[in-house]
Amino acid sequence: MKKEIRILSVDDAPFDKFKDRDVLVVGVMMRRGQWVDGVMSTRVRVDGRNSTAKLVSMINKSKFKPQLQAVILDGIAFGGFNIVDIERLNLETNLPVIVVIRRMPDFRKIKKTLKKLGKEEKYKLIEKAGDVVEVKGIYVQFKGVGIDAVKGILDAACTRSLLPESLRVSHMVGAGIIRGESKGNA
Repeated sequence: MKKEIRILSVDDAPFDKFKDRDVLVVGVMMRRGQWVDGVMSTRVRVDGRNSTAKLVSMINKSKFKPQLQAVILDGIAFGGFNIVDIERLNLETNLPVIVVIRRMPDFRKIKKTLKKLGKEEKYKLIEKAGDVVEVKGIYVQFKGVGIDAVKGILDAACTRSLLPESLRVSHMVGAGIIRGESKGNA
């Protein structure tokens, strides 16, 4: 794994699912888990269907794109159930995509909730993302990269905790913009 790998980590900002129509999504590009090289953002519809297209556009239009070597997402959905098609994100950006999940998802509960909301077709995107695999105390799904490369990317990115540092920073930036300050517990 290159010492200076540049990773874009993406997280959604806090939002009110009853009041907000859209949610801010923040991407932070870091070299390894040590230097912030750039920040980008977009907005996606709460519980919508546009997260994949918005992320593809944000990444492909960015001046940072030529430097990026991987994309890490904080979960597979933004703004509630706006689920990212990580296979499409990988193919349309030509970048490996890794979904980081703190705890093993309760897939039965997710499927039941989506069915209750009349959005059960969204579950197909979760299945399409592949198996959830435990790596170093966190869980991941990935496309466009093998498990050994995922481990190498996470080794480079996780400098201060189990989570990639760039993901922690994107979480804090989003919270700081929406709430005026972050809680500091990303």
